[in-house]
Amino acid sequence: MKKKDGKKSVKFGVFTKLCYGVGNLGYGSMGQTVSSFIMFYATSVLGLSGVLVGVMIAITSLWDGISDPLIGYLSDRTKNKLLGRRLPHMLFASFTLALCNILLWLCPVKGNWALLWLLVFLLLQETFNTFFATPYSALCIDIAPDYNDQTKMQSFKSVFYILGLIMPSILMYIFMPSASIGLQTQFNKEGYIYIAIVNSALVLVCGLISVFGTRKRVCAMPNYDKSIEEQSGKKQGLGKIIAGYFETFKKRNFRIVMLGYSAALIASIFITSVGMHLFTFCYHFSSTQISILMICLFGGAIISQLLWVQLVKKYDKKQTLIFALCLLLVGIAITSVTFLFRDYTTPNVIFYFVMPCLFVCGVGSGGLYSLPHAMYADVVTLEQFKTKENNSGRYTGYYTFTYNFTNSIVLLVIGVLLDLIKFDSTAPLQAMSVQTGLGKIVFFGSAIAISVSIVIFSKYSIKRADVLKVQIKEIEKRK
Repeated sequence: MKKKDGKKSVKFGVFTKLCYGVGNLGYGSMGQTVSSFIMFYATSVLGLSGVLVGVMIAITSLWDGISDPLIGYLSDRTKNKLLGRRLPHMLFASFTLALCNILLWLCPVKGNWALLWLLVFLLLQETFNTFFATPYSALCIDIAPDYNDQTKMQSFKSVFYILGLIMPSILMYIFMPSASIGLQTQFNKEGYIYIAIVNSALVLVCGLISVFGTRKRVCAMPNYDKSIEEQSGKKQGLGKIIAGYFETFKKRNFRIVMLGYSAALIASIFITSVGMHLFTFCYHFSSTQISILMICLFGGAIISQLLWVQLVKKYDKKQTLIFALCLLLVGIAITSVTFLFRDYTTPNVIFYFVMPCLFVCGVGSGGLYSLPHAMYADVVTLEQFKTKENNSGRYTGYYTFTYNFTNSIVLLVIGVLLDLIKFDSTAPLQAMSVQTGLGKIVFFGSAIAISVSIVIFSKYSIKRADVLKVQIKEIEKRK
């Protein structure tokens, strides 16, 4: 079967969705390893200052955000008859990410040289990470513009991403079984290297599956090899890309999703960056117990994906997302109760109370992994219908820039807070004031961020009928 432009029609089935989604597995595992462990690894294993590590991570996160719209714009302009716009960048990044990730964790030096080593390879990793992630996200908008298909695609993508988030916990269980993380630092360093090797293999294999598994669908899309200049006759320089961000940010629904998602991710940063410190030095859990807790958290997020897809069919995405965020807020609240009573029992007992609390948090966070992306895709779809230009790569870059810029600031603040509460990376046991400070950072920080996110998303105005009206018009034009 052929379309009017001569392209063959390729069925958009489960196989294509699986191949697309699996790309997020390796990317998610590698990203979660860095997000969860790099602060702990740098401060507790390498013995670096929390402030210096916070500054380093903030710099790399900021660079990640700046590079997003640039590489998104580059992918919009790419012309390749074999792989289309997005896939050449994803293919390139799969190889370079795999190499840089291993070099990052090897770190053969100490002191200031170790800080420089981490900075260089984090910058390289973030660069190649953008070459994969931004075109990958834009690809979802390109191949699944339908309102319901977009939610399903984001759910497939989220399931594999969450599986990737679980992988570091499984790998920690395999390579650092029952290690007391605050004591056996040399053993831990070797364990991180083994984890990095597995992550790099996942990035490469999953990236190749995603690229070649979606190639037929990509090449069947109309005008897959046309640049923005060819579609609109407009030249786009660096200045216009930067100015375009501010123009995009002025638009109500673009701004709401960007800021709402950024605020929600702040909670995730507090939990992942300081959570390892919290469970190790406050709850005194072993690496095995921490691994199981992370599996409970992300397992809840995976299981909940079907729930959110079904709710979106009945309610609009905004209402569904706000319900998910409220559930996450409840999960954070009940987890904080276990923190207050942790010293009245043993770690082995309190562990069984923390498990269901984190599962509730996982169910709530499941909506956060898929629904904001689907909402942003709807905003982009409506904008592209209005302008008649396919700028999904650049719009995706603006989206990721916003939350990466926010991340860079928050990570810097976390590094400062760790020093303010006098966290000592060399001490296996922390003072009670330090433990209390860690609890406040995680629970108050994440709860405030989620509350702000709920308020922001409540202003979102796009409904199912708005998107369906546009899609009907597009179908009628093609007839």
